[in-house]
Amino acid sequence: MRPKHCFLGFLISFFLTGVAGTQPARESLKPQRVQFQSRNFHNILQWQPGRALTGNSSVYFVQYKIVFLCNMKSSHQKPSGCWQHTSCNLPGCRTWAKYGQRRWENKEDCWGTQELFCDLTSETSDIQEPYYGRVRAASAGSYSDWSMTPRFTPWWETKIDPPVMNITQVNGSLLVILHAPNLPYRYQKEKNIPIEDYYELVYRVFIINNSLEK
Repeated sequence: MRPKHCFLGFLISFFLTGVAGTQPARESLKPQRVQFQSRNFHNILQWQPGRALTGNSSVYFVQYKIVFLCNMKSSHQKPSGCWQHTSCNLPGCRTWAKYGQRRWENKEDCWGTQELFCDLTSETSDIQEPYYGRVRAASAGSYSDWSMTPRFTPWWETKIDPPVMNITQVNGSLLVILHAPNLPYRYQKEKNIPIEDYYELVYRVFIINNSLEK
């Protein structure tokens, strides 16, 4: 009977070692530095490979979700169909979000991609709402845990490029025309939406004379 007990003990030890060994492996595959980079409302999810990944042998899977905020005011009465969100940590402040908006959606174009980025501009077009993105990696039949971004709100976090400037000399004067960057969104008539529809832009133009007096 002793050999059977020894064999059973070996199986239990082997099983526990295998289970314990999978967690460090999954953690080493987990994508790093997962975050949104946004310029002129072009919202790109970016990440770095996990510690165990080198080369192009791994693929990545991307999901996103939106959380619609119901009420940004300090209200102790929960609006209908909403749940308390944790985005407001100030005393007496409560932020409410709608039920049913917390489901993760697959980004089909980035499902099994080998790239280290994913364009989520169309999926994050409601620029005043907060979003989350997450990524997981797969390599040699092993899958990592999900790695999630901080909360991302395009309205607050996008970076607006400076305007394109055209200068024309007209009758001894300089005509300066500024063109604000276009947004990635379009009207129904396929015309780009100007950024002035979202922001009240103010420009300051400075003229510097670099000529040297002799």
